[in-house]
Amino acid sequence: MFEKIGLDPKAKGRPRNDTSPRRCERPLSEIEDFQRWSVVERRVSVATHWGSFVAVVDSGRLVRIEPRHDDPVPSPIGPGMVTAADDSARILRPAVREGWLNGESRRARGSDTFVEVSWDHAITLVSDELRRVRSQHGDSAVFGGSYGWASAGRFHHAQGQLHRFLALGGGYTDSRNTYSTAALEVILPHVIGGHPWSYQSRMPMWDKIAENCELVVAFGGLALKNSQINPGGLAKHQTEDLQRRCREAGVRFVNISPIRSDAADFLDAEWLPVVPNTDTAAMLGIAHTMLVNGWHDEDFLRRCCVGFDRFASYLTGELDGVAKDAAWAAKISGISRDTIIDLARRLTAQRSLIMVNYAVQRADHGEQPIWMSVVLAAMAGSLGRPGCGWGAGYATMDATGVAPDRAFVATIPAVPNPVADFIPVARIADTLLRPGEVIDYDGKRLTLPELRLIYWCGGNPFHHHQDLHRLTRAWQAPDTVVVHEAWWNTTAKFADIVLPVATSLERDDFAAGFSDPHIVAMPKVREPAGESRTDHDIFAALASRLGYGQEFTESRSEIEWVRHLYEQTRAALGDDAALPSFDDFWQSSTAELPASAGPFPGSFEDLRADPQRFPVPTPSGRIEIFSEEIDSFGYDDCAGHPKWFEPAEWLHADLADRFPLHLISNQPASRLHSQYDNGGHSLSSKIGGREPVTLNPSDAAARGIESGMVVRVYNDRGSCLAGAILSDAVMPGVVQLSTGAWWDPVQPGTSGTMDRHGNPNVLTADRPCSRLSQGPSAHSALVDVECYDGSLPDVLAFAPPNLVTPTEVRHGDRHHLNE
Repeated sequence: MFEKIGLDPKAKGRPRNDTSPRRCERPLSEIEDFQRWSVVERRVSVATHWGSFVAVVDSGRLVRIEPRHDDPVPSPIGPGMVTAADDSARILRPAVREGWLNGESRRARGSDTFVEVSWDHAITLVSDELRRVRSQHGDSAVFGGSYGWASAGRFHHAQGQLHRFLALGGGYTDSRNTYSTAALEVILPHVIGGHPWSYQSRMPMWDKIAENCELVVAFGGLALKNSQINPGGLAKHQTEDLQRRCREAGVRFVNISPIRSDAADFLDAEWLPVVPNTDTAAMLGIAHTMLVNGWHDEDFLRRCCVGFDRFASYLTGELDGVAKDAAWAAKISGISRDTIIDLARRLTAQRSLIMVNYAVQRADHGEQPIWMSVVLAAMAGSLGRPGCGWGAGYATMDATGVAPDRAFVATIPAVPNPVADFIPVARIADTLLRPGEVIDYDGKRLTLPELRLIYWCGGNPFHHHQDLHRLTRAWQAPDTVVVHEAWWNTTAKFADIVLPVATSLERDDFAAGFSDPHIVAMPKVREPAGESRTDHDIFAALASRLGYGQEFTESRSEIEWVRHLYEQTRAALGDDAALPSFDDFWQSSTAELPASAGPFPGSFEDLRADPQRFPVPTPSGRIEIFSEEIDSFGYDDCAGHPKWFEPAEWLHADLADRFPLHLISNQPASRLHSQYDNGGHSLSSKIGGREPVTLNPSDAAARGIESGMVVRVYNDRGSCLAGAILSDAVMPGVVQLSTGAWWDPVQPGTSGTMDRHGNPNVLTADRPCSRLSQGPSAHSALVDVECYDGSLPDVLAFAPPNLVTPTEVRHGDRHHLNE
């Protein structure tokens, strides 16, 4: 199934800063079996987070990537991978920032020249720096949080490889939670108990929704574009078909979101535009209506929950003098009083399901809509009934709501981290800017460590972190930044040492995604570009240099590791699973996994049936409408029950006089986060080479903006250029600019400089949701938009930095080049 992929032997060298598309050049001496290049078209299995595909290789070259014939809704991201495979942004050789080599100021990070060096020299530089930092500052001075999705493979999992390497070397400071769902991950264990992700096996699956539910109310919507993705991969996209079945079965949908397209057209959903960040207020208004009309499920609240009476005192205004009634909620949320009352009636009169999407909790006080949605479902009377009740993240990933879980599949084995220190994932800039500061986190007091070396592998913090200018300032603090990357994206340009890694098309692996009932082979499609090596190969070389190579590799080659993990999976599942041998699997490309038999503790149906026999894993054994534990923390921004807190930035804030538009920086339709922004599908979505921003026609008209114009989006934190799209699918007062465009500052490394390409995180605030979760609050940001009348700067997001050879660099005092 796999062959050596050669390159044109007649290809000549390129100027070092040539940004035109080009092939990857490798000396013939480095290409084994050169004479055996195939001239016959070959078809090779490919697995990604956005689905499974077939790579077509003709005469030794990657020609195209096609969808699998059995995927009913393949993602268009896959075919676009070909464009990026050998583009000008590929990193072909290890490179070191010139200023770092010469021991000069760190402040040139992001704008400096890079020196290409040999692999031997790069390994020496990294291993020596790791030794120095550990010996002088301790193991906690090494940061290995390295947040990001990277490859779908079970073995070539970038974070898993990095964490194993660093743990064996003495340990590292880690990060906790995710940028996607930090508030949810922290609040749900307090409310319904269990592991932060256990809710996904406890909420209704789509098939049961179709069979039993009459009404779905989706806070934040259920955007189908997001279901292209599944962590770890998938063989066949199922969400669209399952949503269609629900609609055909008569289920009605209500989309409560600032964006109409957050529900597919075929759902014929009722759209209720809501002022961003006010979902909690709308839910409180619905709950108050249920309570005062006696429509709430008193029996379930009494038997299966704790603290409703204390919450009711807040709801009615007994505690603070403000009744959270429908009129109060309407003024805040923009949803009319009558509509709120009608929703309360319908939710309690019909078999209903309350969905809450992840977007609503990436905001100031993002814990509150998650907590309140559970309370609302408990009050409505459907929680714990088949196909009804409560769930989160539907359509956010394809497998969510498809199956409770999948069977065990082995992955690269983890090694315990000897360092106990960690930081909340979104507090990386705080840590770099204010080491030693003590912060709150989920009832704990954490001291932010002093980080001297950042080792980043498989992610792009200059995509997913908020307030990129603040991150730029913070990124100058550590002594050294080491990055593994395949392309010269912003994170690579802000590194000191850049090690080129093979892509998922350039290594052997297999994939098995969350709740997906398939395991998919990932044979190497082509040889790594230039001198690229796999993450594992790099870490094996470093571990060997540092004296623990055997412990890291366990004396296995990469293909032996892949075979070992597959056979480990096969043995664990037993004969009943009937998985084929590795060789047969490798040839057939796909095998079916059995469904997980569970158990799935904390079932809401079991709780409703017998709360004494089937308690949920909270301190009380019940759903905690009031949490004594959270109340004991004494936080002023997260009380012992769900509560309305006014966001720092929203359309009713004083700041809206200057910045009257609320920015929604949601997930893109054309890529996964920032992955393959240089791929064909993402590039085709650009307007004037820039990320599209969608405005309501009324807001555009007031500013003289027409569709297709390049506009400037700005606030006090920064500004960016984007291409305007006008649509009434976005409510007035809201603009939508998706995440993931590679940050392209006009003056790299200079705080406040304009972004040429359209990255919304130059505009978002680096402000935690609350002291409880310390999660990101990207969706609490106000901006304005104007026509851009200046000279349009060229987009250089996909251009490499200035590259020189060692002979062109003066030898510095700190790092001598032995080339």
